[in-house]
Amino acid sequence: MRTMARTVNRVLLGLAGLVLLVLGGSVLAVGLGAPAPSWWIHHGRHDVLLDHAERTRWRDAGWWWPVVLAALAVLVLLALWWLVAVLRRHRLTEVLVDTGDGEGAQVRGRALEKVLEAEAAGLDGVTRAHVRLTGRRTAPRARVRLRLEPHADPGTTLQQLSAHALTHARDAAGLAALPAKVRLRGVKHGAERVS
Repeated sequence: MRTMARTVNRVLLGLAGLVLLVLGGSVLAVGLGAPAPSWWIHHGRHDVLLDHAERTRWRDAGWWWPVVLAALAVLVLLALWWLVAVLRRHRLTEVLVDTGDGEGAQVRGRALEKVLEAEAAGLDGVTRAHVRLTGRRTAPRARVRLRLEPHADPGTTLQQLSAHALTHARDAAGLAALPAKVRLRGVKHGAERVS
């Protein structure tokens, strides 16, 4: 489902960009003196966007302004919904654990994140850890960010994270796999003076 939302988002953004590019390019070309295309709503570079007749054509119709306002309100609500859908972080609220009896149990996603963070922060050379679970409740994925001390070896830290924290979380939740995307950052530190 996430792939479908991403595809729809890209298609809608592409279409909106294409429409804006064609309209903006046409306005720029006509404004610079190019002949207006046959489908263009104006006929020359000195033509106004809405002339007096266009502005007052529907003034006496009682349905015009409510329809315009309703259409604009729907467009604004759709744009806000789209923005919230794009910006929303998809955090996993619970993980389904197979207990072996056919029932299953649910573990809170935040609890599993905190345990992973605590174990990752306890690794040698890690000053701070942040974990976020995404994906489905039967197949979670971990996004891990680690801050490393200057002396820490990134390869060793990554191997320890995989061998200890991620393996323990996977085994505790009874998961077949727990894929993880790990970001490593070094802590900024001042230069040391050598004498």
